[in-house]
Amino acid sequence: MSTDDQSAVADQYGVLIDGTERDASSGETIAVYDPATGDRLTDVAAGTAGDVDEAVSVAHEGFETWRGYTPAKRCRILNDVARAIREEKERFARIETLENGKPLSEAIGQVERCARHFEYYGGLADKVEGESIPLDDGHVDYTIREPVGVTGHIVPWNVPIYLFARSVAPALAAGNAAVVKPAEETPIGALELTRLLHENGVPTAAVNVVPGEGVAAGAALSGHPDLGTITFTGSSATGREVGKAAIANLTEPHLELGGKSPLVVYDDADLDVAVAETVKGIFATNTGQVCSASSRVIVHEAVSEAYVEKLVAAVEDLSIGPGIDDHDVGPLASAAHLDRVAEYFDVGRSEVGDPVVGGNVLDRDGYYVEPTVFADVPQDARILQEEVFGPVLTVSTFADEAEAIQRSNDVDYGLVAGVVTTDMGRAHRFAREVDAGQIYVNEWFAGGNETPFGGFKDSGIGRENGTQAIHNYTQIKNVCLDISE
Repeated sequence: MSTDDQSAVADQYGVLIDGTERDASSGETIAVYDPATGDRLTDVAAGTAGDVDEAVSVAHEGFETWRGYTPAKRCRILNDVARAIREEKERFARIETLENGKPLSEAIGQVERCARHFEYYGGLADKVEGESIPLDDGHVDYTIREPVGVTGHIVPWNVPIYLFARSVAPALAAGNAAVVKPAEETPIGALELTRLLHENGVPTAAVNVVPGEGVAAGAALSGHPDLGTITFTGSSATGREVGKAAIANLTEPHLELGGKSPLVVYDDADLDVAVAETVKGIFATNTGQVCSASSRVIVHEAVSEAYVEKLVAAVEDLSIGPGIDDHDVGPLASAAHLDRVAEYFDVGRSEVGDPVVGGNVLDRDGYYVEPTVFADVPQDARILQEEVFGPVLTVSTFADEAEAIQRSNDVDYGLVAGVVTTDMGRAHRFAREVDAGQIYVNEWFAGGNETPFGGFKDSGIGRENGTQAIHNYTQIKNVCLDISE
């Protein structure tokens, strides 16, 4: 690592409870690796159920303190947090790139989204309002939105700093306290960001971080009886287990899960736009390791040959290398995930033959694979139906609008979908008929912090972002008064 990198990451991290960092109760640690080189970055405490219990108990004390602040004060503090994040944007971006592998410019953008989230929900902290309900002349009836108490947050490894903010910021804005379990591959950002929260006015007991493995710390948090709600982002299989554990305690789960999202390219599409958005959606954003990746293209048969030719040329032009050097495509996040993606290369070859581009693990230090495109993929192929979570794209064709919609919907997931067309009537029909929580038209990854995000079918339960997220972290109390004489 360079001197800048060394200063961004401490040699060891502990659990962070009530502002104090200490060893896990087990005394065990987990090594964190730089995906670009495979070298050890640091060690982090391996929290277990006992650490989670302590963090939740402390968070209940923090909740009483934090909810006692006026909404205006919480607003000022969260905006101070946003300003502090921006002041340290470069440091947090280097942390994200070092522990996740993504290109540095992308990490800078994600840190800005993190800051924007605290800013956005800081602006909503004093606007968590109830409603007046008309009954009759003898009654006054109204609702109050109250915080749920202590909230649990299981954060994945693919966009760790932003996804920390995506759930913690609205939870705090609503007056809750939080216990965060970051992914074992990427715990550094959550720990460093929590320290920044404490330094800028959030009570130390109100945000606590317990790193550790999912089977220990994650399971303990999912099934903890003293949570008001739990938010999980990750695979559909794990999300089901989190949901079961939460519901057993009548804890409300919010689950943002997997995706196998279609990008439909019509024969009237600007193919240069279609190719650029495809590349952004599956290759040049976190090496395809995003649940909303454009992982399958469905292209009109009249333009499929021209589209694939342009796509292959664009893919071959991508640079692959360490994210810290800001290449187009960085490494995968871990050795285990590299093995998973490599298995899908074999699956794809067995189902449809060699890819038209890519399909290999690169022989170098770190966890690199080639951006890969399989063409003429049948609808029932595993490579098309299953979430790879890497830079692997399937291309199939359609003849008419009905077939495009049918192919778009014929998977278990329903997170996002996109269409490239100049016919806005067709775009609106697509948006109406496709089973997905968010629809992109002529641009992938459209929208932002303000737009509700979540999925249909196996892609999850509930919505993140926007004003909807405040509802995730509040409960409604109804008050009815008899004012008759």
